[in-house]
Amino acid sequence: MNAHWPSVAIVGVGLIGGSAGRALLGRGLAKRVIGIGRSQASLDEARRTRAVTETSLDPSAVAEADLVLVAAGVSSIPGLLDAVDAVVKPGTLLTDAGSTKASIVSGWERKRSRRRGRFVGSHPLAGSHRRGPQAADEDLFIGRVVVVTPAKATPPEDVEAVGDFWSALGATVYLMPPREHDRIVAATSHAPHVMAAAIATATPAASLPFTAGGWRDTTRIAAGDAELWADILLDNAAPLAAAMRQIATASERLMAAIEAGDRRRLVTLLSRAKDARDALGS
Repeated sequence: MNAHWPSVAIVGVGLIGGSAGRALLGRGLAKRVIGIGRSQASLDEARRTRAVTETSLDPSAVAEADLVLVAAGVSSIPGLLDAVDAVVKPGTLLTDAGSTKASIVSGWERKRSRRRGRFVGSHPLAGSHRRGPQAADEDLFIGRVVVVTPAKATPPEDVEAVGDFWSALGATVYLMPPREHDRIVAATSHAPHVMAAAIATATPAASLPFTAGGWRDTTRIAAGDAELWADILLDNAAPLAAAMRQIATASERLMAAIEAGDRRRLVTLLSRAKDARDALGS
């Protein structure tokens, strides 16, 4: 297969960036994948796992790329995009993998008239509590959803190009406005993380030896990196608060049925929850 992109730069070669690099190289979609990061040890691991063909600690290495993926924490993405845009070839396609989109996209748009690159925000829904290039998986994006979040002024051809990038890695691509994305993931990702953290925190240490599959499945995502998740939750505070209020309302209804001894009502509420979960599949 001929390479779709002669040279791709990935800023942040962890789980997402490393998996993208492995998929690009494994599928013959890029001839060069330049890994850019802050730790030489991490970059060496990325090269060992064949996520990249070369590495650099200098962000200016993106100047050689035809496409740049910024796969870092949400708090650092706006600054990295500015740094990348200052040195890329004019017209270079840029995207990111941030878990929130409104602040990142609006930050880019404020300087659109002075930009060298062409940026379209995106978010692969393929995260894990595992981190680093050692967790990278060439097949991570196969069958997974990637949300592409153009601004109103984003040229359609740029949106299509970023969608094609993720599709080539095996993902199913959806398009939606950045704020709509943030509202949805507040309910499907960010609020569940808060709930998992709350359950893990509220469980007495003396009870932990008696946890089974239910507790472990429910709290698995609480094992995610605290610094990374704090930035995500704070950046999406208002939609997250709305999602948490909906969870609180549902919890209160369940508790009211339990406290009243209303079995019929409790079965109805539990059945609705079961139907919602069953509709998703395994």
